[in-house]
Amino acid sequence: TVNKNSSFDRKHYFYPDLPQGYQITQLYHPIVDGGAIEILDENKVKKIIRVNRIHIEQDAGKSVHDQHPQFSLIDLNRSGIALMEIVSNPDMNSPFEASEYVRTVRSIVRSLGTCDGDMEKGSLRCDANVSVRRSGDKLGTRCEIKNLNSIKHIIAAIEHEAERQVDILESGGHIAQETRLYDVDLGVTRSMRSKEEAADYRYFPDPDLLPIILEQSYIDSIAANMPELPDAKYLRYKNV
Repeated sequence: TVNKNSSFDRKHYFYPDLPQGYQITQLYHPIVDGGAIEILDENKVKKIIRVNRIHIEQDAGKSVHDQHPQFSLIDLNRSGIALMEIVSNPDMNSPFEASEYVRTVRSIVRSLGTCDGDMEKGSLRCDANVSVRRSGDKLGTRCEIKNLNSIKHIIAAIEHEAERQVDILESGGHIAQETRLYDVDLGVTRSMRSKEEAADYRYFPDPDLLPIILEQSYIDSIAANMPELPDAKYLRYKNV
């Protein structure tokens, strides 16, 4: 559902790579609600991954930790640029399914021309939320792995994080909800910060930005001029 009325909010949190001191996002009234992505699982069986929402958000800069032995550097080149964040429901049950989901999203945005999909350039990134559970139990505590920039890293990071959580639970420990980073060189995830709840971000409606108001005729014109999407193209070629 493309919402004809959406609005912006501020998220106050310490962002060393956002000079203004807060991030602009859409929490209460996002531009899109719902949707679904269809993938093939390991057994080539179709599976539906539900999309919770799509919102517009302000990108942060980039903290660089490997250019100086004593200091972290800040790259502000992308700070303030608008991005589209696609939030899925917890419908993926393996690293393979997560990688296929990202591949499918990448092929769609490339077909639409909304993104070049070049993960190595930061054009498309993945934040993977991982939780494990014993068979029959409800979902466990999740940890978020930030800014994965390749399909290979998505698979490796989720595999390692799942193994880490299983080891903790089997040894009698508890999973702490937190944000983690993936160390490509060592193939491990590292703690970045404890995970905050929505209240800790101190959201409130942005007082400086007007809402986005879309006419239904504008939405209809885009729908009528959509290019052929990858799945439809595949079926057309297959049935020729």
